[in-house]
Amino acid sequence: MKDPRPSYTEDEIHSYLPLGWAVVSPEGQWDVKNRVLTLTVVDNVEFAWPVQLSAEAVRSHGRLGALEKGMDLAFRDRLGRHTRGLGLAG
Repeated sequence: MKDPRPSYTEDEIHSYLPLGWAVVSPEGQWDVKNRVLTLTVVDNVEFAWPVQLSAEAVRSHGRLGALEKGMDLAFRDRLGRHTRGLGLAG
């Protein structure tokens, strides 16, 4: 049985974004082969970050649970990156 493509409303996505972040396209891009939806979010200094939501994660955690986990990973990735020139990281 094929996994359906997950979909989210813009309000659902914004409810999990940190303050000052935005979503580029709430529809995202669906990778049929890997069954992964990739949303692009932009942080408060306009760096783009991918949020990947697999059909397996949706099945395991539920639709909104997968969105929460994907956003959390993108946010943690952002915090771990050097932001040279912004005075935020060493």
